[in-house]
Amino acid sequence: MKNYKQTLAYTFLAIIGLTFNSCTKDFTGVNTDPIGKSTTTANQLLAPALVGVLNANMSRNWNFNNQLMQVTVEINDSEGRVFRYDVRRTQADYTWNNWYLFLTDLKDIYTIASKPESLNKSYQGISLVAQTWVSQLLTDTYGDVPYSEANLGKEGNVQPKFDRQKDIYADMFAKLEQANQLLKEGTPINTTGDPVFQGDVSKWRRFCNSLYLRLLLRASGKAEVAPTIIAKIKQIVDGNPSEYPIMQNNTHTAKILWNGTNSSTAVFSSPFMVNIRAADFRGIPICNFFLGNLVTWDDPRMNSNLTGNNVNRFCIDAAPNGGFVGIPSGYAQGSGLSVLSHFNSDAENKPTLQTDRFTGIIMNAAEVDFILAEAAARGWISGPTEKYYYKGMVDAINYWLPNYISTTTDSRFIDYVQAANLDWDSTLPLDNTTSGNSQLEMIHIQKYYAMFLVDFQQWFEYRRTGHPILPKGPGLVNNQKMPARLNYPVVTQSTNPTSYNNAIAAQGADDINTLMWWQKP
Repeated sequence: MKNYKQTLAYTFLAIIGLTFNSCTKDFTGVNTDPIGKSTTTANQLLAPALVGVLNANMSRNWNFNNQLMQVTVEINDSEGRVFRYDVRRTQADYTWNNWYLFLTDLKDIYTIASKPESLNKSYQGISLVAQTWVSQLLTDTYGDVPYSEANLGKEGNVQPKFDRQKDIYADMFAKLEQANQLLKEGTPINTTGDPVFQGDVSKWRRFCNSLYLRLLLRASGKAEVAPTIIAKIKQIVDGNPSEYPIMQNNTHTAKILWNGTNSSTAVFSSPFMVNIRAADFRGIPICNFFLGNLVTWDDPRMNSNLTGNNVNRFCIDAAPNGGFVGIPSGYAQGSGLSVLSHFNSDAENKPTLQTDRFTGIIMNAAEVDFILAEAAARGWISGPTEKYYYKGMVDAINYWLPNYISTTTDSRFIDYVQAANLDWDSTLPLDNTTSGNSQLEMIHIQKYYAMFLVDFQQWFEYRRTGHPILPKGPGLVNNQKMPARLNYPVVTQSTNPTSYNNAIAAQGADDINTLMWWQKP
């Protein structure tokens, strides 16, 4: 990994909007900052905060989520290997520290946009959506976390309580309801300060309600709230679409387009370029599970003839002896494996995801399609299920190969589905985590590929559903159980001991196997 200080490149934008009150009455002339300002605007805070969160998300997606979820697998027999479910406590610190850091800026946007002199309902709504995005990452990673009292250090609260996940989810739902109404007003915002939708407030509203669906589905397994949640899902999907507009296609996908260069310091350089050395990027082989399905299906994203540069869209290099060959995850120690197929790196003078402009995904349209497919399969919304299932596949492919498939009736798509044996089968049982032969497995294996590179979403969804069914190798530890959460950072035990101990008493042991609220029946 490159030195952490390189991530300062992402926070440089924020400097423009920070307060530089360094002067005192004795040093007024000397200590007055000639560049800084005494105030900032919502517009100036938005881009640095969003980029900062994505920086953390992509870094940990690469070396944590992808290892757990069998996208990549290290050739390493030492301790602390995530792909073996051997998770060190220090894994918890990086995301915790970064998410809370930038959550402060996202909350400040709401404060600024609520002042009479800078009142803007769209920035208020965007702040609530972005806060919820980050809060969801925090609570779905750790469980009960500081929420209602978080980010109040400047008010003197340096030992915030840990809110229960149930209460956090209820408040996130409320925030998204409020944001939907605020964004409905369509108040203009600065286009250049919005790296996600370039000032298109209507798309922020679609992202708001799509995120709402993600959270509703995640909590839908809780019996105590299931009836209310299912009714809300139905209202959003089957009700008046103008009241809860959602993502419909890839033009609605929430993402930040990187600059596409190999600079590690320029604004909007990809975090894969900033934080990961070329040797590390190509030095970790791709897993059998991720690669094997793509090869078996003859997936268009693996077809080098469709990109114009003779490299498949996922920028995967063939094994030394030709062909695409992955490594089994959870292999026994001492197996003597070597790197076979891997992702190209910037140092290889080939197209690479390391500098790819399209890797900064916050939430995409295909994920929404598969949310709807599951809801239809469960009978919560009108169907047919296959309509959403096929559309999700099309949107997922078209994200990486724009306009390759026109519609679900496109002959190229029909031929692909039939040849890959991916036709929807309504005769299958809804769920079967033993054989994997079920409707949910069909939906979630496609959703798994749709959420490629999207922070921890593959891991979250696996914990919720048990899908897609991942092979379990003999080298797995932790009794071959997928970790259910990350530990709290060690520093919280010493800096916030009372709240930490209260959280443990309420949620359970600070252990990677302790189930959080939505994971329990």
